Amino acid sequence: MNSWPKGISTVTLFVEDLEATKQYYLKVFGLPVVFEDAESAVFKFGSTLVNLLKTTAAGELIEPAKVASREAGTRFVFTIDVDDVDAMCAELTARGVTLLNGPMDRPWGVRTASFIDPGGYIWEIAK
Repeated sequence: MNSWPKGISTVTLFVEDLEATKQYYLKVFGLPVVFEDAESAVFKFGSTLVNLLKTTAAGELIEPAKVASREAGTRFVFTIDVDDVDAMCAELTARGVTLLNGPMDRPWGVRTASFIDPGGYIWEIAK
């Protein structure tokens, strides 16, 4: 098992409205779509792929597990390192993003701010 783990290559996010979420990612993150079909759109964040997958297509990927509804709540946060949290907050706000919180200095010595995408996933920027 020397070859495992090498890192997380892909994160798949289940979304109800693929087109709205794809457009949000194009606008907010400014990244191109690296793959797209009728069921998904994939973006590359550094060396990690983020796959937006329609919830209607997610079942076959995770069966016999069930896809949870967005209303079930949030169980994780994606964190992106940035050079300047305040400057990035200003840029995100200019792109139409509403911040959940921040920018703020955390007790563990990191400055952060968070926002939520149309699929209900929370993204944090940090320095």
